[in-house]
Amino acid sequence: MSFSPSKKFLAAAALVATAATAACSGSGGGTGGAADAPAQGEKVTIRWSTWGSAEDVALFKGFNDDFMKRHPNIVLKMETVPKYEDYHPKLLTQLTSKTAPDVFFVGDDNVGKFVAAGVLAPLNDKLAGADSKSKPEDFFDGIYGGARKDGQIYGVPNDTNPEVLWYGKKALKDAGITEDPAELNAAGKWTMAKYLEMNAKLKAAGKGGSIFWNWYGSTYSVIGGFGGKVWDGGKFVATTDPKSRKALETLAKGYADKTFLSADVLPASNGASTQFLKGTAGFYAGGRWVIDSLRKGGDLPNYDIVPFPSETGQPMPGAVAASYLSLNKNSAHPKEAFTFLTEFVSKEGQLLRLKGGGAVPSVKGAEQVVLEGNYPAHAQTFIDVRDTGFANYPEEVAIPGLTKDINDHLLKVWTGKIPFEQGMTELQALVDGKIG
Repeated sequence: MSFSPSKKFLAAAALVATAATAACSGSGGGTGGAADAPAQGEKVTIRWSTWGSAEDVALFKGFNDDFMKRHPNIVLKMETVPKYEDYHPKLLTQLTSKTAPDVFFVGDDNVGKFVAAGVLAPLNDKLAGADSKSKPEDFFDGIYGGARKDGQIYGVPNDTNPEVLWYGKKALKDAGITEDPAELNAAGKWTMAKYLEMNAKLKAAGKGGSIFWNWYGSTYSVIGGFGGKVWDGGKFVATTDPKSRKALETLAKGYADKTFLSADVLPASNGASTQFLKGTAGFYAGGRWVIDSLRKGGDLPNYDIVPFPSETGQPMPGAVAASYLSLNKNSAHPKEAFTFLTEFVSKEGQLLRLKGGGAVPSVKGAEQVVLEGNYPAHAQTFIDVRDTGFANYPEEVAIPGLTKDINDHLLKVWTGKIPFEQGMTELQALVDGKIG
């Protein structure tokens, strides 16, 4: 259940506060140490936690029910938290007090904090073992992100959401744009210069060029499109690398003259999805989750996707929102907890969970979830970006709160509260101070 923009958008939706698939006798997880093996015939309760919309919870319930039919000795108890921003603080508190669930989701912008805290069980040996349904090599290397440290895996990507550019064909046509972005991409001509040219035409036609959420996926994708770097050799270089700085300056100027719209500050009555569906903006940066809004708005053939443009028109690594399923180091029932974890993230598990949903499988071999129905026309783009993309940089997520601090500071620049040059100086100082 990995959302662009790093869960910030969909986490604001109505969530189910608590859900449990069943209740029965048996000790819960997270009790502070390994328990004796359950007696023959005794049921074990495995608690697991996540955040998620009502639709996500419904999909999870289907997996839970199927799992319990196949494992009658295990009862799953699912626990959800209403808001994404409340989820990780609560989980850390539970881990500290030894009351945490056995298995839990961790967001890509928080996983480094949990790895550093030493509360997650290392998974390499378990994933490579005979009981595993999901081997380490079944997942694409770039999306492990901060869930892997010093070669050890502490969280398995449960699914992904590659960041792409959705575009409205009618909005582009109304702005006098005759070229199709996806066709340009297929021809190796989808460049940052061409993309900015289209944005300028949309602006001249009285429309917004692109709508971005303020998160690393969009920001770092634009930097990559200019040929810039964000991190290099453990150092934050986005403000000093010439191409990166030019990308950030282009974003700042675009927000200032309304070529770019910041979804984070749009009014609720006329938000990002509404404006995109109305055709008042040509491009909307997001993941597969955007499909849900388009279905509600109708006219599905009007919309298609393209990866973020590159400096040369050749494919470049794109940002991939990810979340991870991790095992509580102090689970009372680590064997049963791992059985749940490995089946949840397996090919079969993802095919069951993601059918009809808004995410992209993280595991190899489950691509039909995305390609069935042939929508959007270039749905393969989701797969292509996932296969070569990257989750947020390990250097960044290893420092608790750094990603949020960077995003918060950049939003002040995008909204004109801080002048660009001052904003870049302060951003570098902020990151250097966190790195120590």
